[in-house]
Amino acid sequence: MQHQTFPTFTDKTANRSHRAGVTLMCEVRQGSRPWAVARLEDISEQGFRIAWLPGCNPELPLRIKIPGLQLLNAKIRWQEGHAFGCEFNEPLHIAVFENIVRQAVIDGPLSR
Repeated sequence: MQHQTFPTFTDKTANRSHRAGVTLMCEVRQGSRPWAVARLEDISEQGFRIAWLPGCNPELPLRIKIPGLQLLNAKIRWQEGHAFGCEFNEPLHIAVFENIVRQAVIDGPLSR
């Protein structure tokens, strides 16, 4: 089994450009709406992209459950078609980011 590791960045600008192409299933929620299963398609320490989220309101904050992690809060920053780019309220720690990527590789596409 081979793991890809990611460098630790000290410059926030460099950090923003480092994304990992992963595909995993997560749960998202806005306001009091029910939790919805969504496909997360890439992730960085600062944010992530959701492939499709019906009924999403870009004005409302988003809560996300990534398997194995605590509940995370995010803001929607952009929309392109059905995809949404989101920014975590607090950036992920590098070890958490690497763990998500490593686990996505181990579990394979669309793990949950």
